[in-house]
Amino acid sequence: MIWIPVTLAATLFQVARNAAQRSLMAEAGPWGATLVRFLFGLPFSLALAGVGLVLMPHHLGFGLAFPFWCALGGLAQMGATAALLTAMRRSSFALGTAFQQSGLPFAALLGLFVFGDQLSLLAWVGLALATAALLALSWPGRIEGPRDWSAAGLGVLSGACFALSANAFRQAAIGLDPDHAVPAALVTVVMVQAMQSVLLGGWMALFDRTRLVAALLSWRVSLGAGLFGSLASAGWFIALALSPAGPVRAVGVVEMPIAAIAGRRLFSENITLRQWVLGGLTTVGVLLAALA
Repeated sequence: MIWIPVTLAATLFQVARNAAQRSLMAEAGPWGATLVRFLFGLPFSLALAGVGLVLMPHHLGFGLAFPFWCALGGLAQMGATAALLTAMRRSSFALGTAFQQSGLPFAALLGLFVFGDQLSLLAWVGLALATAALLALSWPGRIEGPRDWSAAGLGVLSGACFALSANAFRQAAIGLDPDHAVPAALVTVVMVQAMQSVLLGGWMALFDRTRLVAALLSWRVSLGAGLFGSLASAGWFIALALSPAGPVRAVGVVEMPIAAIAGRRLFSENITLRQWVLGGLTTVGVLLAALA
């Protein structure tokens, strides 16, 4: 059950990373803010992988499947991050995080039907409860004029892409070394971030150079986003190497109250009583899914 505290630590780092990326949106845009988590996180990920390979036993088996799963997960994660940051900008930091959790049912269903991951009945009950509460929480309100479905739609898209990336990263790490999860996960992080940095950085250098330069000039914030992103990715990848994606995504929902507090303190965002109640129901579902 070590994957549970590892996932909890990853959520803390992820909230810090998302906050740093959100602050870059105005100048660097969604793709520039997405790039910094990979480009500036790569040196930290290399250091973590080096330490992991030195301190822990390993027998890495590189094959054709490994780069395939890394590339698939990396592309899905890039799209998910850009969609998430745009959803946050159109709604709020906390609700954007809630929309992201729509990946919870997608991750469980992909794990079951595509990769053969088996969950208990109690875990499925918890996933269903958490999903229903998230759906109610993400439903657009009438607070400021007509309903705006764009943030919710982008959030669902983000969740689906994060679910695909989570399952792909799990397959990559397991295929690399099924018996030594930590070094396999850390090497997978490096491979994925290197691919993402080259692909997205190259695309921006050709087609969106202004945003790329803005992201690079904001190097202090970008460096923080990279550090927290590297630590978050290490935690997520290790957890995914130890457990199916569904339960890992379920425990990751604890990011919601953390994001609510961060949004209130950093961006002066308020959370209603209804949102707190639904967040509590989501937490109950998460506990059922994680502890089943």
